Amino acid sequence: MITREEHLEWSKKRALEYVEMGDLLQALTSIGSDLTKHPETKNHPGFDLGLELYMIGGLHTAPEMRHFIEGFR
Repeated sequence: MITREEHLEWSKKRALEYVEMGDLLQALTSIGSDLTKHPETKNHPGFDLGLELYMIGGLHTAPEMRHFIEGFR
């Protein structure tokens, strides 16, 4: 099994690929889905926070979403 850190980096990399394609909602969905696939990240609060931010008008530009995703720890 890979470490929490390795899994988190993999999840962030995949989500950032969607940011580069301009699909910001899919970037958020991707990291949320991927985080559930590792026992140490499956309850990460970042996705819920990101979804709330997205729904109230935040995270609607590529730089905002990139910054948010890169900040996952």
